[in-house]
Amino acid sequence: MDQSEIGTRGEAAAAAYLERVGMQVVDRNWRNGRGEIDIVALDGEELVICEVKTRTTDSRGTPEDAVSPAKQRQLARLAQAYAASAGIGETCNIRFDVVTVRVLAADRALLRHHRAAFVVG
Repeated sequence: MDQSEIGTRGEAAAAAYLERVGMQVVDRNWRNGRGEIDIVALDGEELVICEVKTRTTDSRGTPEDAVSPAKQRQLARLAQAYAASAGIGETCNIRFDVVTVRVLAADRALLRHHRAAFVVG
């Protein structure tokens, strides 16, 4: 399995998990010229911007480590662009979640959901 396929499978697992816990996935792989949001979901009235990180090993750090302060700032900018493109007002509450997927075997993975993983101020 190549890196792209691993990432795609991780995002699919994360989206399925979010739906199982009651969120409504409204967009996946939303892109503009500045980057991509892996998953956009609604958790009640809250807009959730979800970054998914999938790894097969921790040799280059944990999946959580990959959501650096620079990545967080980029996601905040993308969230504002998404909200504007979707016609969502400035008063909409946006939450940033991170879902990490650690592949253990071809048919097994450990998924962790970090709700409100970071706040952009």
